Amino acid sequence: MNNKKFTSIAKDVINLEIKALQKLKKNLNNEFNKAVIQIAKCQSKVILCGVGKSGLIASKIAATLSSVGTPSFNLSAGDSSHGDLGSISKKDILILISYSGQTNELKNIIQYANRNKILLIGIVSKKESILYKASDIKILTPQVKESGGIVPTSSTTTQLAIGDAIAIATMQYKKFGKLDFKKIHPAGSLGAQLKTVEDVMVVGKKIPFVNENIKMKEALKILNNKKLGVLICQNKKRETVGIITDGQIRRFNQKKHSLQTVKVKNIMTRKPIAIDKSDLAAKALALMNNKKITSLCVFKGKNLKKTIGVVHIHHILQSNIS
Repeated sequence: MNNKKFTSIAKDVINLEIKALQKLKKNLNNEFNKAVIQIAKCQSKVILCGVGKSGLIASKIAATLSSVGTPSFNLSAGDSSHGDLGSISKKDILILISYSGQTNELKNIIQYANRNKILLIGIVSKKESILYKASDIKILTPQVKESGGIVPTSSTTTQLAIGDAIAIATMQYKKFGKLDFKKIHPAGSLGAQLKTVEDVMVVGKKIPFVNENIKMKEALKILNNKKLGVLICQNKKRETVGIITDGQIRRFNQKKHSLQTVKVKNIMTRKPIAIDKSDLAAKALALMNNKKITSLCVFKGKNLKKTIGVVHIHHILQSNIS
């Protein structure tokens, strides 16, 4: 078999899965809406279960739901009949996934859910099946042609897609945003990209505040002590009115002016560029690159004149944010 034959097989597999997804899209109805609302309102856990390949899909959907703020886990269909049914409470939602809906291992779980009035959502392809008839909410996936005629591929693709759709719809219904997402994903590159300005800024006594009316002789001591390469200039109301960078100081010196006796307000750049503490650190980096600066004043809400922190480009780069 030559290489071209392999790519032809691959295209056939993908085409079958595309057709399956197109059928799935047409099948969506109000049962999907009901499932999303119930999952979003669940005050306990969402438990997913399937057999074989469907069980692997159930595990992935559980992980996705958990990652967007809906506590979920995967239940082993085999172990459930040997004591693990006890992990399901009456406040939980049970999602069973099966192409045929007739899998023997699911029958005990279905009976347990119905007997204990546990909300059962069935993701299934056959209306005449036990799972479809027993489910409180019935999400019908299309009957599809599998690759190779028998290998679960198109069917598992539709199961995975409907699971992703449920997760994203639930996330948006619950208004689960970037800041919520960041709390659950603190590590790795994803966590880094979701860091806010507040996560990387310096605060309190580390901020190099100076009064606009003091002489640079005193201001330089603060600049050297704080080691940020900038001075945040304030008026007597402690409002931020300007900024001085070490680059400005070097340029002033090159003009042979008397740096020791000049006042801060005579050197500072007025109306410094600032950013809200809740903005993503990646946004701060982009702003600094665009303006060709290395530091930003940080404010909160609408109080632009009140500096609560300073973010330096080094703080962002050290956090692996790009």
